[in-house]
Amino acid sequence: MTKTWETIIGLEIHAQLSTDSKIFCGCSTHFGDEPNANTCPVCLGLPGALPVLNRRAVELGARAALALGLQINNRSIFARKNYFYPDLPKGYQISQFDQPFSANGELEIMTAERDEAGHPLEWRPKKITITRLHLEEDAGKNVHEGLPDIDRYSYIDLNRAGTPLAEIVTEPDFRTSWEAYDYVNHVRRALQWVGASEADMEKGNLRCEANVSVRRRGDEKFGTKVELKNLNSVRFMHRAIEFEVERQTGVLEAGGRLQQETRLWDERAAETRVMRSKEEAHDYRYFPEPDLPPLQVSDEFIAEVRDAMPELPEARRKRFMEAYGLSFPDASQLTSERSLADYYEKAAEASGDPRAASNWIRTELLRELDAAGLTAQASTVSPEELGSLVRLINDDKISGKQGKEVLHEMFKSGKTANAVIEERGLVQVSDTGEIDRIIDEVIASNPSQLEQYRAGKEALFGFFVGQVIKASKGKANPKIVNERLKAKLG
Repeated sequence: MTKTWETIIGLEIHAQLSTDSKIFCGCSTHFGDEPNANTCPVCLGLPGALPVLNRRAVELGARAALALGLQINNRSIFARKNYFYPDLPKGYQISQFDQPFSANGELEIMTAERDEAGHPLEWRPKKITITRLHLEEDAGKNVHEGLPDIDRYSYIDLNRAGTPLAEIVTEPDFRTSWEAYDYVNHVRRALQWVGASEADMEKGNLRCEANVSVRRRGDEKFGTKVELKNLNSVRFMHRAIEFEVERQTGVLEAGGRLQQETRLWDERAAETRVMRSKEEAHDYRYFPEPDLPPLQVSDEFIAEVRDAMPELPEARRKRFMEAYGLSFPDASQLTSERSLADYYEKAAEASGDPRAASNWIRTELLRELDAAGLTAQASTVSPEELGSLVRLINDDKISGKQGKEVLHEMFKSGKTANAVIEERGLVQVSDTGEIDRIIDEVIASNPSQLEQYRAGKEALFGFFVGQVIKASKGKANPKIVNERLKAKLG
């Protein structure tokens, strides 16, 4: 963004709540079933079928709201949002309008601009105002085949119709695409953390829309906004916003005018394209849903939901930094997913060395997990066993290099650290008498190198260390080897 123009971004996130059944009927929400298998008269919008609110959807909506710092309203109203899409059977969507489930939240996120490779430069806090989180039903899904106007076929799968959604709407508080990127990742993690939503963008159970406009710096009035849809990943969202900002500033600098419209992100073409002119709220003709009474939520219910929630990720990250002496990046990585944070705490306790446990998890264990496509929860190495491995290394039973080999075998076989060490004969030699014997043999076998070292060629010290380690078949304690060699070489 140039010094002339300022970007204004507001975000809307639609997150499917992790219920087993739909929001107004008993049909399954299972992903991947045969098309149109999970439907009934209610979610198909057949005449005479009446909706009944799913209590579990309310509970998960409350979890999501509390995780994002929103106030839950004791009374909210469901409304009919009237518009026609082919995948919306009733011709209207049951949503909420002027009396939403929750509102008025303030969320602090950590954000950073990136370098050309996408690496964060300097993390900083930013407060985001969340206008509302309301409950609604999802529409179905359109599937298109063939080329436009040539053998074009469209299919409708209504399995998703009626799945409970939490729509999360922010104020236009974002000024860069990276701020938006970090916010969506923060929300995804929070929803997953408290069990409100799987928030898996690949499955479509978390979708994002961005309202983007630009204005000249110093102007108070917002520019004409464009809504970006079809943002199937945070990476696509970032790229779409960047493209749209360039497009809008180009139009304005050329003396043109922008139209309020909805645009789609085309990843193949790496550009946005027009979908439709944007409707205003009054075009939806909201009115209260006559078949559903007002949703009454008691303070006692809110307190029960709050008490059942786990420690939130930001609070846990701060505690990791304070209690375990971890850096912000390390603590952030370990709290990126709840099962990883749980794993770390158990490993830290078992190891007696929280920082060493952090290093082994973030490097060696995560490498194994990523290669196997597993989460920490599914790790074949228990946190207690990883802690045991860290203790063995700290106690000089094995070297750090050997520890990497042991962990790899532990992960592959599910065996304990002690079992792997015993099978491979990896117990580290720390007996100074045995190490002295090996050193004497190495020195005696390399008189030329000894003469050069004592003549001032100190770089040969590494040669002697290597020869001793090799002669011990990798078992000699490197720390003791270094100490005894210095004493013997003089």
